[in-house]
Amino acid sequence: MRDDRQGPFRDAGEDRRTAREVPDTPQTRAESYRLAFSDDDFMCRPELRPVRLQLELMKPEMVLTEAGIDSTVVLFGGARIPEPKDKDGARTARLAELTRYYDEAREFSRRITEASLARGGRENIIVTGGGPGVMEAGNRGADDAGGRSVGLNIVLPHEQAPNAYVTPGLCFNFHYFALRKMHFLMRANAVCVFPGGFGTLDETFEALTLIQTGRMERVPFLLFGRSFWEEIINWDSLSRAGTISDEDLDLFRFVESADEALDQIANWPHPRSKRGTIPGR
Repeated sequence: MRDDRQGPFRDAGEDRRTAREVPDTPQTRAESYRLAFSDDDFMCRPELRPVRLQLELMKPEMVLTEAGIDSTVVLFGGARIPEPKDKDGARTARLAELTRYYDEAREFSRRITEASLARGGRENIIVTGGGPGVMEAGNRGADDAGGRSVGLNIVLPHEQAPNAYVTPGLCFNFHYFALRKMHFLMRANAVCVFPGGFGTLDETFEALTLIQTGRMERVPFLLFGRSFWEEIINWDSLSRAGTISDEDLDLFRFVESADEALDQIANWPHPRSKRGTIPGR
């Protein structure tokens, strides 16, 4: 990140460099002597959590703004869905069937990125969770088109790394799930969800809840794979029970292919506005 601002005061980065060169004495070795903003132990104290939350909100926002990214198309989906050529190694037969969505995610992202590049490459940038599976396919499709894509990774207990197709300067690592999910949606022009597990469901329902309650504008919201989604979630039962309204079932559409998804986005019938009321309440 750059800081082009000019001012009369000494630059913080310059002071940080200078502080590394001070004489080695008992006083300068003391923890209390470290500059607060470059003291990792201090920054990780529980009392500093509000500051860390603010930093995770600000850093990606500033980088994306400096990179000229005005809007995004969000891809959620399972990390365990392999590329079709590897389907024989899938853990279950159902997972092997779902590998076709790797190719659909890749093709969809390629075409979204090509259209974005034709308009200057600032709008509808693909953003994924930065991991394997469907996420990799999304970033890979953008790379196929010669465009940029964003990866929002998160630190997990097991070792992991961003997939190889995320644009390096647009790859972020998060500590807080809440801030990561916020960045998924802050620039979203559309949300596309592929089959996945707990993480995908969490992201899907958080986004749907924001739209349902009027906290977020209504954008094209597409679920790839009707049979998968209707098998794991009885949407009509929720409506019949009255825990959601019939109108809530119109917040999203099912699609099967990149072609269908692009058509739905191009012809989305609902104006981009926030709900003023919640039907059924």
